[in-house]
Amino acid sequence: MKVTMASSETPSGTFTLLYFATALSYTKSSSETLPAPMNLSDLPDILEERYPGIKAKILDSCAITVNLEYVNIDEALVIKDGDEVAIIPPVSSG
Repeated sequence: MKVTMASSETPSGTFTLLYFATALSYTKSSSETLPAPMNLSDLPDILEERYPGIKAKILDSCAITVNLEYVNIDEALVIKDGDEVAIIPPVSSG
């Protein structure tokens, strides 16, 4: 699956969060903006508040990208103003 940068402008002081596949189905949204800066490690708890159960049902098995680079959710990384974060569930083929 190819991840692409969002084409629309992100409001100042925010970053764009993209949802794909089952993450999109769970949140009922393909994207949203969240306040920046934010520690990447805080993202799961913030999403759990918005979408109860998302950590266990979606995030525990997903890949995360920040500006098209795969990252570990526990990384000491700060999501900055204008960044793009994507939640990418596992892709199966057959």
